[in-house]
Order: sequence, then structure tokens, then C-alpha cells
Amino acid sequence: MEELGKIHQLIVPFFGRNLTFNLEVILMTWIVFGILIVFGIFAVRKRGIVPQPVQIVGELFVSQLYALTEESLGKELSKKYAPMICALFMFLLLSNWLGLIPHLGEPTKDLNTPLSMGLLGFIVAHYVGIKERGFKAYLSAYFEPFFFMLPLNIIDVLSKVISISFRLFGNIMGGSIIILVVSHLTYSIVLPPLLNIFFGIFVGTIQAFVFTMLTVTYISLQVK
Repeated sequence: MEELGKIHQLIVPFFGRNLTFNLEVILMTWIVFGILIVFGIFAVRKRGIVPQPVQIVGELFVSQLYALTEESLGKELSKKYAPMICALFMFLLLSNWLGLIPHLGEPTKDLNTPLSMGLLGFIVAHYVGIKERGFKAYLSAYFEPFFFMLPLNIIDVLSKVISISFRLFGNIMGGSIIILVVSHLTYSIVLPPLLNIFFGIFVGTIQAFVFTMLTVTYISLQVK
């Protein structure tokens, strides 16, 4: 139980303030990056008409996510933004699964990770909206259906970032706490491994997919 709330921090003074970095989350994030890079190298290393198992997995991810992105954004925009959507889903999926490996933890159980991904989707969505519709049409949408709706429309936009980030963080962090508490109570016999598989694979996959599809939806809403 002593693991709850235990954080390895790096504190860096910066112009009279302290910047605090969670070393464990940084390390886990770089592990995810490393695994994805290795996976990508092996997926394209020996491409052929008869694909290798790693290539099949890679093509499955890409083809399905491209199709889902195309349904929401159309053919032209999907060519530009589907690669980002694929990368986002694979990063979140592997981050959520990382806790299945002993002595490793999910980067997404730290709020900074899902919040940064939420902000990424927010920036991309509004960039696409301005680029595709023009700044005037983009700005006028905040005054619809009436001009006094501006504050509510702004709150609505910002709340999407908060909701999508906290949904992912809450599910992953909540699962980690449940597993830790039950493991302590049952001495890690039978039930905790099953809980670990459930929260890691099942819940982790669903939350990564939901987060990714909501990001696609937010982008599509800005171009309509």
C-alpha cells in the first residue's frame, strides 16, 4: 500500500519557480516510444505480398483507423490527419497496456499524459477548423445561435478537453488503485492477476479507442 502516492520527482529551479517532473512517467513514456519505434521498424522491414505477422498487425491498425477517420473527416482530410490518429491510438493503447508488465506502470495514470493528448487534439481540431472554414466562419460559430451564447460556447469547447482527459485518467488510475488495494488484501492470489488483465487489456483498449474516436469527432465538428 505504500506505493500509493509514491512519486519519484525531479525538481528544477526555473526563474524563481520550481518545475516538477515525474521521473517514472517520463521513463514509462519513453519506453512506450521505444516499443512503438521497434514495432514500426519490424512492421516495414520485410514488406511483401505475403505479409509477416508484425506487418499484418501494423496493417490492421492502420487500415481500420484510416477507415474510421475517413468516415468522419472525408477522404481528403483523412489523408492528412489519419496518421496522427493512428499514432495517438497506438500510443494510448500501449500506454494502457504497459502496466501488465511487472515493475512497469501506465503513463496514462498520471493526469499530465491524457491532458497533453487532449490539448493536442484540441489544438489540431481548431487549427483544422480555421484552415478549412476560414477564420471568420470559425469565429462566427461561437456566436450561434445567438451572440450572447459566446461564453457558453467557449465553456463547451474547453469542457471537451477536460472531459476527454479526465475520463481516460480516471479509468486507468481507478483501475490501478483497485488492483493495488485488492492485491494487498488477498496477498496477490488469483484475483489480482485477473483484475490486472481486465483493467489492462479490456478497459485499457476501450479507453484508448474512445479517446481516439472522440478526438476524431472533435476535429470533424470543427470542419462542418
